[in-house]
Amino acid sequence: MALPRLLRFPNPVNEVAARVVAGGVVAMAIAFLVTGQGWILVPLAYGFVARVLTGPRLSPLGQFATRVAAPRLGTKRVPGPPKRFAQGIGAVVTVAAALAWWAGASALVVAATLESVFAYCIGCRAFAALMRVGVIPPDVCEACNDLRLQLRPR
Repeated sequence: MALPRLLRFPNPVNEVAARVVAGGVVAMAIAFLVTGQGWILVPLAYGFVARVLTGPRLSPLGQFATRVAAPRLGTKRVPGPPKRFAQGIGAVVTVAAALAWWAGASALVVAATLESVFAYCIGCRAFAALMRVGVIPPDVCEACNDLRLQLRPR
C-alpha cells in the first residue's frame, strides 16, 4: 500500500539541505538554552515531527533548506531512510523536552498552589510515603516517624 505523496520521505536526500536543517536546529536549541524560553521547543518539536512524516514539505526549516539555502550551496545525495530515522530520534527528544517543560511549569503551579492555599505539601506526602515503605530510613526524621511530636505545643 503506497502512502499519499504528502507522507513520503524523499530518497535520496540532499545532505547539504540536511546540514542546513541541522544548523537551524542547533540555533533554536541554543536560543532555548540561553533564554530559557520554553515556547522555542514547540516549533522545534513541530519541525522534527513534520520532517519525519513528510520530509521537508511541511517544515518551514526544511522548506528554507531545500528551496533557498541548498540550491545556493550545492547538492550531495545520500540515502533517505537514515535521515528519516535521525529525524524520528529528534522528534522523540524534542517532543519529550517540550512536554517536560510544559508539565514542569504546570506541575510547579499546581504544587505551589496546593501548598500556599490548602497547606497540602506534595513533597511532604511523598516523603512520608517513602518512609512508610522503607526507602527513607526512620532515623532521617524522628519527628516524621512520630506524629505526636508535631502536635505538642512549643
